[in-house]
Amino acid sequence: MASFSPSTTTTTTTHNFSTITRNPLLTKSSQLSTFRSTQSRRIPSNISCNATNNDESNKFDRRNLLIGLGGLYGAATTLTSGNATLAAPTAPDATQCVPSKIDDGSPLQCCPPKPSQFVDFKLPKVNPKQLRLRPAAHLVDDKYLAKYSKALALMKALPDSDPRSFKQQADVHCAYCNGGYHQVGLPNLEFQVHGSWLFFPFHRAYLYFYERILGKLIDDPTFSIPYWNWDHPDGMYMPSMFNDKNSPFFDAIRDQNHLPPTLMNLSYDGPDTVSNLTNEQQIEQNLTIMYKQMVSNAKKPTLFLGASYRAGDPVNPGPGTLEIQPHGTVHNWTGNPPPNTPFWEDMGNFYSAARDPIFYAHHGNVDRTWSIWKDISRKHKDFKDKDFLNSYFYFYDENAKPVKIFVKDVLDTKKLGYDYQPMDLPWLKSRPTPKRNRRPKKLVKKVFSTVKNAVAAEADTNNPVVPTLVFPRKLDHIIRTNLARPRKSRTQEEKDDEEEVLVIDVESRSDVYSKFDVYVNDEDESPTLENRTQTEYAGSFVNVPHRHSGKDGHLKMTTIKFGLSELIDDLDANDDEGLDIIFVPRTGTDSVTIKDVRIEFQD
Repeated sequence: MASFSPSTTTTTTTHNFSTITRNPLLTKSSQLSTFRSTQSRRIPSNISCNATNNDESNKFDRRNLLIGLGGLYGAATTLTSGNATLAAPTAPDATQCVPSKIDDGSPLQCCPPKPSQFVDFKLPKVNPKQLRLRPAAHLVDDKYLAKYSKALALMKALPDSDPRSFKQQADVHCAYCNGGYHQVGLPNLEFQVHGSWLFFPFHRAYLYFYERILGKLIDDPTFSIPYWNWDHPDGMYMPSMFNDKNSPFFDAIRDQNHLPPTLMNLSYDGPDTVSNLTNEQQIEQNLTIMYKQMVSNAKKPTLFLGASYRAGDPVNPGPGTLEIQPHGTVHNWTGNPPPNTPFWEDMGNFYSAARDPIFYAHHGNVDRTWSIWKDISRKHKDFKDKDFLNSYFYFYDENAKPVKIFVKDVLDTKKLGYDYQPMDLPWLKSRPTPKRNRRPKKLVKKVFSTVKNAVAAEADTNNPVVPTLVFPRKLDHIIRTNLARPRKSRTQEEKDDEEEVLVIDVESRSDVYSKFDVYVNDEDESPTLENRTQTEYAGSFVNVPHRHSGKDGHLKMTTIKFGLSELIDDLDANDDEGLDIIFVPRTGTDSVTIKDVRIEFQD
């Protein structure tokens, strides 16, 4: 029988890779990636299993272990050196919802009415020729506005105790995202739907029931919600329908500097950053950001959809590219920053975001990008991992009935009965270009520093050495480090098989809007905002304020990943033994620590 304590510890083990026995079935680079990825890992501490110390001591029945923990599904457990890792789908314990936490630690009641029992969701009967078509918000007509306005007004008129009411619908996000639930059978481990492979399926299910409730209230099963088309130049403004003070779509708690006709910044750096970009330059940058997040940084499912999140895992193992930005940046671009509000309300904080009706249009476009990503390439597919497919959530449907819905139920919008109004995708043609011509091929052979175990740059005055730094390091200034590549001069076939990935472990305050940019081989002393349209820009870290449960609810550990293969090709750096990595703080990074940075290969 296993017992768990609520604490989490960081275990760091240092080994010399040369002393590790090689597996003849793995390439050296793949084994190095695996080796590096095991060096620092958060695990639930004080886990014990009663068993005799013999050859059978580490063999447990997956299902019986979690049943003993109170779990409701089959799972696997792997025990190594006394530490247990559960391999099973994760889910919230809907019977044990507790008050969520605001950023100052104050409790907030966001729990839905406690159900007596749930029924499993069943896919609706769908006529593929009569799908509900979600329109682009900037293109809706008066007839549609009247229909949506009536539906939302009726939802807001429902008593707060009704799980279909607007208040209860907004509280769904608060409870799921600010520590309202723990994992089934694991009362000391929070359940979280951000920062992992649950991000897209949770929000798709959330919007599905929100939309069905609205349609039921106006007796129109064909009703569909709009999406905020911020990936198209015509939609890069707050849709005017949400700025009408006399409509139910209006929310006064927004950044007043970003109301129409202000052009959006999909890589928003916070209110203290002054941008000198023209509208034309800003649109170009927005399109380049979309290309980065949807194409070059998203060539593998884990990179786009997010890291695996299983029973027993700590929260926020790693977000996908689109979740970082524009998802995160649009949240805080729309929300009202301090000191105007205490904690970036409404859209800029997870606990209050869904109180703003624009939230559902924003996530409509987020949901749309999931479908677009799978259409871009035949290689872009959802995970087939059973722990992904069998994870589940709880919602109330249009009949106020509690429903249990699995990830595997929401993988196809058409099976759910809806699709999106087609729009051009100009960002597909917005591949960034290098800032300047590649410098001449190196004439001096690179040498490796045995002291710093790093790659040194060529020894000439025009190309000063960028040292390899030891991490962790506080990000209170620009950090430059040289990072050795486990493998260079890869063929196109190797690149197609495995994506070279920059992996960054980050510790930050979860209750602060923080953001930093990452550049590769950028020779500018201080890369500017304009640099984001250029190849050297690898991506950004973004944290939308929220709060976790527990005494350290303001702390957040996560891992972000950026695809490098296309960037390396465009910089003509495929033969380089190392890359210069530059971390540029943008906002809220006084509390950010870069715990580790490395290169791995993702298949």
